[in-house]
Amino acid sequence: MKLIKFIQTIFFWELIKGHWLTLKTGLNPKNVVTRQYPEEPMESLAGFRGLHALVRESSTGREKCIACGLCAAVCPSQCITIYTGENHEGRKVAERYEIDVLRCVFCAFCVEACPVGAVVLTEHYAYSDYTREAFLMDKEQLLENWDKYMAGDKGKVYLKNFWRPMERDFSDYEGQPVFKGPKKERS
Repeated sequence: MKLIKFIQTIFFWELIKGHWLTLKTGLNPKNVVTRQYPEEPMESLAGFRGLHALVRESSTGREKCIACGLCAAVCPSQCITIYTGENHEGRKVAERYEIDVLRCVFCAFCVEACPVGAVVLTEHYAYSDYTREAFLMDKEQLLENWDKYMAGDKGKVYLKNFWRPMERDFSDYEGQPVFKGPKKERS
């Protein structure tokens, strides 16, 4: 037994086995997993946290944001800035809505905090530029992002599956045990 171990040590047997495995799998065209990225883009999974967008109502085309400021308040990196005003009807609206994408940590707290589902993180991930100013997104750019990447049924599916809170999270299920506290003995 010691002789076999000695021979394996001298001839680097484990190293040879590792190289053989690499050559066997690397030269077989069936095992190739490399993607040619720009030509073959990778599909992002549902619920991926990518580029920001402000939601437009499908019926009226207006933005859904009610300028409550909860998204800016809950943001851990403080990358959201909202300037509010009033419209002709006297309703509070966001005059300016800005997101510094380079400061964002993509935690989606803003999405969860929004009471009307006006902020979303799209599934779009391939965005780059040479200047910092390109990543300072204003309200118009954020609405354009909705139109480009989430318009139509895709946006409806996103809001249905990934926006919280949902009614089903707070409903009782049949046969669900309910905690009523410890039993107190009556005297």
